[in-house]
Amino acid sequence: MIRVDVTIMGQSYKLSCKEGEDRALREAAAYLDAKMSTLRDAAKVKGNDRIAVMAALSMTTELLATKSPEGPLSGMSLAEVKQKIHGMHETMDQALTPQEKLF
Repeated sequence: MIRVDVTIMGQSYKLSCKEGEDRALREAAAYLDAKMSTLRDAAKVKGNDRIAVMAALSMTTELLATKSPEGPLSGMSLAEVKQKIHGMHETMDQALTPQEKLF
């Protein structure tokens, strides 16, 4: 296990994760921080506990939308989603590389 320091809404947290999972943990913390900060800054919700619950509900809704039978990722495993995203990145790289030569 390794230690990872993250900051969410100005509060530092020391977390543990397996070797090689630190990047994903940092990305998740940054995403949560963005969600919570948006709610706080919009002044729609007061209190850190309420902000955390509203952010969790928002993120859960996003997750469930991708898992629904009508969702864009329905029937796909996480590995398949990652593979599809990797393929999209490769396609974009191939399409954009010739454009770089124009400038």
